[in-house]
Amino acid sequence: MFRIAHVSDLHVLSPLGFEWRKAIFNKRITGYANLLLKRKRVFRRDLLVAALEAAAAAADHVVVTGDITNLSLESEYEEARTLLDEVARRVEVTVVPGNHDVYLRTIHHERRFPHHFGTFLKSDLPELALELASGAFPCMKLRGPAAIIALSSAVPRPPFVAAGLVGDPQLAALGKALRHPEVARRTPVVLLHHPPVDDRPTRKQKRDGLVDGAELRETLGALARGLVLFGHLHMRTHRTLPTSTGALDIVSSSGGALDHDDPMIRSGFNMYEIDDDGRIATIEAHVLDETGKRTRRVEIGKS
Repeated sequence: MFRIAHVSDLHVLSPLGFEWRKAIFNKRITGYANLLLKRKRVFRRDLLVAALEAAAAAADHVVVTGDITNLSLESEYEEARTLLDEVARRVEVTVVPGNHDVYLRTIHHERRFPHHFGTFLKSDLPELALELASGAFPCMKLRGPAAIIALSSAVPRPPFVAAGLVGDPQLAALGKALRHPEVARRTPVVLLHHPPVDDRPTRKQKRDGLVDGAELRETLGALARGLVLFGHLHMRTHRTLPTSTGALDIVSSSGGALDHDDPMIRSGFNMYEIDDDGRIATIEAHVLDETGKRTRRVEIGKS
């Protein structure tokens, strides 16, 4: 049995506080306003640390589906790297970027995400990856019955826009990767930040959804089974996507630090168990209590 713990949307805050001089003339000012209005009240660092520790103790592999930082500040990158290094001392970690990790075009073009988190993106099939500003993707990790496939959907956007894009070149590389014999004989576990299936109004999808979600679904359409894991929505969801030969489980994880009464939102991690034959045996959430010292298992209902 291979166990994958799924954490998302860490939104690690700068331990130095907000730096006005870095935000007056760019998108970070809107992010800071959001922080003041909402995030500072509901994101708890102690819950985030507890969620990461519990995930590391329970799993063979921990995946983080983006928005690791809150405003792409250098101090946030460093703080997040410290937290993930602690997890990586106990279990392997794979990450993908979210829109908050490439908040500004300058940050994206300077390749700050791969600079800080590239150590968690060491591919077993590097010849299949493209060199993107966010790193080398798709990143392929072959682990027992699972083929963990990390994608980047994070691209810098104007203020008040958070939409993602995989892009035609990366989709073509993904299609080629899925046909590789070492991948084809395993159960694929695809990671990205933005929702690959989205029933929200079209206007909402264009503003903060996955622009080429239909193209991604088409690329995955021949798979008989697999997991597609994402974040972004700050809510746990589980959907089944029919394919030409079977079905995929599309699952999101909530914010790793969120303090909320709803167990589909509250801090914790998702757990997926894949048996030696590649069958997905378990899809469930491990939700932290108010103290952060205990978790309870909760089913993530299908929709």
